[in-house]
Amino acid sequence: MTHLRYADASLEAQRAALIEIVRVSPKLMRAFHIARELGLPDWWIVSGALYNQVWNALTGRPELHGVKDIDLFYFDPDTSWEAEDRVIRAGARLFPADPPVEIRNQARVHLWYEQHFGQPCPPYRNAREPIAAFACRTHAVGMRLTSDDDFEVEAPYGLGDIFSFRVTPNPIRPNRLTHEAKAARQKALWPELRIEPWPEDL
Repeated sequence: MTHLRYADASLEAQRAALIEIVRVSPKLMRAFHIARELGLPDWWIVSGALYNQVWNALTGRPELHGVKDIDLFYFDPDTSWEAEDRVIRAGARLFPADPPVEIRNQARVHLWYEQHFGQPCPPYRNAREPIAAFACRTHAVGMRLTSDDDFEVEAPYGLGDIFSFRVTPNPIRPNRLTHEAKAARQKALWPELRIEPWPEDL
């Protein structure tokens, strides 16, 4: 299957393919340029907008098919709601409405996570840590545009799952329901996907 041609490639080749797929997406590149303009500390565009666009590019689907929003992480030790709200409002003035961009200070996540998800979350030390904590390892990817228009890629579990069209659980937290819900939605949008089940012994 031609859409799996990168599945067994080296991490370097997969990284290059990911960057090229992002570069030819006008909406993603616009988001990266605006994010860089905001100048947020330790910022990353993460998860769905990236791996979804890989699947779209490799299966001939439209740009950002299935993408609900673009997630923008940053890490600011100022954990006040007011500081984060200022950043969110600044982003709202710059980012287009379609797709919406959701901006979140990862230094604040532990303050609201348990109320929303029913389990505690330890404080993060940077914006890379939460990328590694997604319910699916496949989703653990982040990118940022550098000042010289290169890309940094954060992929703690590699990129093989993305290019293999495989949704793999990440059982470092008890997030089975999240993994299953996201996998079901994505399978409906990209039938080529193979869904790996949550480990039964956890």
